[in-house]
Amino acid sequence: MKPDVDVRRTVQGYLGRLRAALDSLPVEAVEDIVHRLYAAYREGRKVLIVGNGGSAATASHMACDLAKNVFGQFPGDAAPTGRFKVLSLTDNIPLMTAWANDAGYERIFLEQVRTFTDPGDVLIAISGSGNSPNVVEAVKLARRLGAETIGILGFKGGKLKDLVDRAVIVSSDDYGPIEDLHMALDHIVTTCLRDMIARDPSG
Repeated sequence: MKPDVDVRRTVQGYLGRLRAALDSLPVEAVEDIVHRLYAAYREGRKVLIVGNGGSAATASHMACDLAKNVFGQFPGDAAPTGRFKVLSLTDNIPLMTAWANDAGYERIFLEQVRTFTDPGDVLIAISGSGNSPNVVEAVKLARRLGAETIGILGFKGGKLKDLVDRAVIVSSDDYGPIEDLHMALDHIVTTCLRDMIARDPSG
């Protein structure tokens, strides 16, 4: 016997919430983030990315896109010699677990920020709630170290909304559409940067 679930209704409801969240995206904020990241690329500043759970997966994906896909599908030797210096702080499992075990989970990103951040670098904080303690602490330290901070957030933005230099908030109370659109934002930003780099006469 099948469970008594109206699958079509569930699908349509989810798509409706996804459309509503998509329609709420602040295009001006996305545009500003693209320009901030392009400036970091041109000036050789590092981009660090943090997040937990699904946001950690998005951080890793975004680091891949910035490191490679902004230069086209098969950049090879034709790509600019200057590339994005980008690092997802979610990827070094031994380092994260060492900090979690010895200093506490709330410090797994903060301590990496302390290691890798120079003044002028960019920290991208991805968080559905905007309240993840380890992300909040990483942003606070990044600001003290002179880094620029960007938030890719959901719900109402949480604590991070008021800590970062620029936030894009997916206005939804459902983690599914929030995380879907965070991934879409990565691809939007990647597409914009790819077009800008391809058309840069000084590149």
